[in-house]
Amino acid sequence: MPKRTKKILATLLAFTLFSPFAHADSTIDKAQHLISTGLDYLQHQQKPDSSWQNPYEPVGITAIVLKAFVQSPPNSSKTDFVARGYDKLLANQLESGGIYKDSLACYNTAISISALAAAHDPAFQPAINKAVAYLKSLQWVGDMTTPEGNRFDKSWYGGWGYGGGKTSGSRPDLSNTQMALDALHDAGIPKDDPAYAAAITFVSSLQNRQASNSAPWATDDGGFIYSPGPKGAGESPSGAYLDSNANRHLRSYGSMTYAGLKSFIYAGLSKDDPRVKAAFAWISGHFTLDENPGMATADPKAGLYYYYVTLSRALNAYDVPTITDAKSHPHDWRIELIDKLATEQHADGSWSGDKRWMENNPTLVTAYSVLSLEEAVTDLQRNPQR
Repeated sequence: MPKRTKKILATLLAFTLFSPFAHADSTIDKAQHLISTGLDYLQHQQKPDSSWQNPYEPVGITAIVLKAFVQSPPNSSKTDFVARGYDKLLANQLESGGIYKDSLACYNTAISISALAAAHDPAFQPAINKAVAYLKSLQWVGDMTTPEGNRFDKSWYGGWGYGGGKTSGSRPDLSNTQMALDALHDAGIPKDDPAYAAAITFVSSLQNRQASNSAPWATDDGGFIYSPGPKGAGESPSGAYLDSNANRHLRSYGSMTYAGLKSFIYAGLSKDDPRVKAAFAWISGHFTLDENPGMATADPKAGLYYYYVTLSRALNAYDVPTITDAKSHPHDWRIELIDKLATEQHADGSWSGDKRWMENNPTLVTAYSVLSLEEAVTDLQRNPQR
């Protein structure tokens, strides 16, 4: 073989082996296999009534599963078993526009909006419009009083809670708020909608950043806690601690910090905003896929798969594929997340986790895992560079 031909072949082989596009294609193929086997498991878990939740479970589980299916072609809202699932989901829509059964009005409605929007089916638009109007009515804005006339702490302003309407049982938190913002974003609500500006106020009040949060529990690590708690005292499942002056502070933790970052982005803040920078700095300093960081003092595996799905959607939205950790080690979060989920998938195609927050439910956790993989694949397709 002529030397010139050998040189050309060697160059082509090197490009194939070492090209970031080749690595990305290989990783995407791996992820697609995990997604396919996960969806196959989920298809076999559909109930006789066409839902994916037991009678005592929230309809949001069915919505999460449906979203996972329609984001992976060739599945669509026209696929027979998926269409039946959407029919069952929409059977729960009330005259008010809410999509839920007995409770968790915000949680279920928000997730259902995202599932309906993901289908890109014009037939769903009237249901989406009604649900969005209802969801916006649940946000703590306006005069901040309950129907009984009780006024709530200003730290509730702009947030969403689990309940339906402004009652003491619907205190806002960052988990419900991020889901509500996911729904508004997915439904295509423009960034000049007043709901986003109010949400920024609420999300900022849960960040450990003293320049934008005057709460006595706040520090300056840039991470996020769960909710304002009673009378603005704050609440974090990661726990509290006392500083050298016996002042009480709340620990930031992973899933809520990614939720905070994503919420800021969806609400229209740029990467140059100091609140966004502080959140990403916390994420960079605590990057791991082995646990929900910050939860180690309580239960490091608690909410692990919720953490994965929030992380993947947040980092896809932030659009930076490589994170440099506190030890200056770079991490391509997409490739590492795909590899991590590959090691955790069971032989039947499912995933399952800790019993806290329902993560011992393999249907819910498998849907979380598929959604996480879909976010990673979307990001890899947009930017294959390692």
